[in-house]
Amino acid sequence: MPTKIAVIYYSSTGNVHQLAAAVAEGAASAGAEVRLRRVAETAPAGAIASNPLWQAHVDATAGEVEEATPADMEWADGYALGSPTRFGTPAAQMKQFIDTLGGLWFTGKLANKGATAFTSAQNTHGGNESTILTFFNIFSHFGAVIVPPGYTDPLLFAAGGNPYGSSTASGGQSATASEAELEAARYQGRRLAEMTAKIVA
Repeated sequence: MPTKIAVIYYSSTGNVHQLAAAVAEGAASAGAEVRLRRVAETAPAGAIASNPLWQAHVDATAGEVEEATPADMEWADGYALGSPTRFGTPAAQMKQFIDTLGGLWFTGKLANKGATAFTSAQNTHGGNESTILTFFNIFSHFGAVIVPPGYTDPLLFAAGGNPYGSSTASGGQSATASEAELEAARYQGRRLAEMTAKIVA
């Protein structure tokens, strides 16, 4: 039976969406069954419309990517969570989704699963590492097995060498991840699937 991996993300203008798709692709390449899901958009319509890149991404993914539910986390043997950084922490939309997982946490249904995280900030030092480490705090409460990329493959250095998880600096633009960053995200997805398969075994 294939390992089941959920890649659940929030993206406002498309950068984290790019990484999420690459993580999902990498997990699938390792033989995993993958669910790619986006968390619900909770921002007011006026706020979204004020940024053309944000509006364009919301419109483009509305019918393309299914909305995440707690059932996706329960289904998965391992999960990857991704969010843009907001003042060095995950976005409120992702936190809202995480706050719906209390029942699964209480019954131990998020424990003993592989977990990894990815992010994007406008600047290289705009909070990428602290956002991923915040996810690690959450994974610890879940009782998950954290699976960072570390420095386990030379290709990670070409993407900036972030040992905690895939990240990209958007420069305030949309869908700007480099091929090296996308390859690092694919690697992270493969590694999550491979390590999760060992946990399941």
